[in-house]
Amino acid sequence: MEEENHELLLPLVDDENICLPLPINVVSKYWNIDLPMEEAIEFSKKYSGFDGSILIEGIEMAERHGLTCKIIHSSLSELKKIIDLGIPPIVILPGIPEITQHASVITGYNEQEKTIFHYIQKGNQEGEQQEGAIPQDIFEKEWSEEGKLLLILAPSDIITSINLENDSSDKSNRLCFISEKQNILKNNSEALELLKQSIELDSNNSTAFNLFATILNAQNSPECVEYYEKCLQINNNSYLSYNGMGNFYLKTGQFDKAENYYNKAIEINPKRSAKIYKNRAYLREKQNKNFEAKDDLKNYLKYYPKASDRGLIEQAIREL
Repeated sequence: MEEENHELLLPLVDDENICLPLPINVVSKYWNIDLPMEEAIEFSKKYSGFDGSILIEGIEMAERHGLTCKIIHSSLSELKKIIDLGIPPIVILPGIPEITQHASVITGYNEQEKTIFHYIQKGNQEGEQQEGAIPQDIFEKEWSEEGKLLLILAPSDIITSINLENDSSDKSNRLCFISEKQNILKNNSEALELLKQSIELDSNNSTAFNLFATILNAQNSPECVEYYEKCLQINNNSYLSYNGMGNFYLKTGQFDKAENYYNKAIEINPKRSAKIYKNRAYLREKQNKNFEAKDDLKNYLKYYPKASDRGLIEQAIREL
């Protein structure tokens, strides 16, 4: 490892599956553990129709094959410390438009240039690892939207040797990941019960409060507001909670409140979701703010050029 460039060399991996997400596969191979794709394919059968990845399935699979995982709320200094110990951490970051979140392997950092390196799936023709560099301040801001969630996947002796800042959040966070799985499987009451347990273990877990609110919001329960607010008290950079509050108030016809929360979400991350612009355009049109609504529809198409309703939106822009 060089003095200025703190970098880890990770294996090039292309294989992934809904139950074996790429970051889990990459880090497992880094520790010389090949996770069987057939096992992932078998597990994925129960998620037919779901478009995404189930991170907890990959974690549990890696654990069945000899690795240990910790899921914590972390910090930039701890992330760097973990890299310098020779461990590639996995972080949860905002997704590209219309993907809620994505997991990314961090391969290193450059102290002088203040950049963080991400693992990129495709290597070059020589088969070397490629990295995406992101300015450290942008990385930290985006990571904070997800409560700075970090996964350490490594052999158990390495895990036990690390002195983690927030080790106690591991069980609470794991319950959040299991709850998400149950929610995908439409076991909503079980998902909520797991989140209650998560909050009992760690009353400062912003992730748990946001997930709890999201399930209640899907059930059109006004109680969701209380849980979104609790999340925002802990993490006032939670894009998903501001967006969720906007969605709830939009559904209930409280347009001023909806617009206020959408504005706050967009202020945090203007590129994270295209749909938020379409939603805000709808309520602005209802309030006769046609000029602003038109701008929002243009932004919707800018961030989601392949939108299936593109023709309808273009027509709406012409008519506003």
